[in-house]
Amino acid sequence: MLTTLRGPSLFIAQFIEASGPRATAAGLAEWAAGLGFKALQVPALDPRLQDLRDLSEADAIRRLETVSRDSGLEVSEIAAHRAGQAMAVHPAYEALPGMERAKAGPEAAARDVARAIRIAAALGAGRVAVFSGGFLWPYIYPYPPIPERMVERAFDELARRWRPLLDAADAAGVDLCFELHPGQDLHDGVTFERFLALVDAAPRARILYDPSHMLLQHMDYLGFIDRYHARIAAFHVKDAEFRPSASSGVYGGHQGWLDRPGRFRSVGDGQVDFRGVFDRLAQHGYDGWATLEWECCLKNAEDGAAEGSRFIAGHIIRVTERAFDQSLRGTLADEAIDETLGIRR
Repeated sequence: MLTTLRGPSLFIAQFIEASGPRATAAGLAEWAAGLGFKALQVPALDPRLQDLRDLSEADAIRRLETVSRDSGLEVSEIAAHRAGQAMAVHPAYEALPGMERAKAGPEAAARDVARAIRIAAALGAGRVAVFSGGFLWPYIYPYPPIPERMVERAFDELARRWRPLLDAADAAGVDLCFELHPGQDLHDGVTFERFLALVDAAPRARILYDPSHMLLQHMDYLGFIDRYHARIAAFHVKDAEFRPSASSGVYGGHQGWLDRPGRFRSVGDGQVDFRGVFDRLAQHGYDGWATLEWECCLKNAEDGAAEGSRFIAGHIIRVTERAFDQSLRGTLADEAIDETLGIRR
């Protein structure tokens, strides 16, 4: 069934500031509405959002309901990426900045994800964007060869940790949308399929589709939609480019983002074929939101947001409600069809 997807929405995580209006969900909503966005993807557990910080779950829901009503914006998804990442953390990453949640352990991470599920359900968003967490990323290139059963053991444990949350999401009518992302154990179609098999094809195990991560992995990101469209429930509109280099490759040489051969760009400035992406999503009946995620090593964030809103609005395909040749088709009774075809009964 052809469906016109919704948008533009804005993932606000990259636009939170330490003070001023954009230190709050309310201020960010007002700013985003002025740029033409129609919804927000909200990291409701982010302590930087001063008007949500330290609120009870019920108060956070009421606050977001007020923000939505006052701004006229919907909540497209609740984002819980850091909580998801903390579900499974290799010891090599535990001490890094930004991994504070991991120190509380996977049980605390699971409580955070469960809270995000309940908030999404209460707001009618119906989708939570998450990372999977990762035990295996330090071993992504198999030298020295990793021991037998290490991959199987890691995926068994990943599935064991996520299965209760997938059941809770199903009971709440909420999709858990795994962003397939390098650094996570679920980072491409093969790893998602392996996980899906271990959770008995749980109906709420869905995909947050972000073509930028697939382009940088040299994947067929349009073919990915054809293959996995039934599982895609969220969509990050984020651009990237890969510029072949004589001195560095896909791993980037430990360089900063500006100097890597593969780097993220503001939407429209990179190499992702978004006309093809929006076309495939429309063809397969994607009924979720197109959500701008701004990450660019070059362009100012303000310009990226303003341009991104217009870019998404300009790429949304308002699907046709009838076939272009419908009025010419007409009808014939079966007997008349047989006579026309020369079929003798």
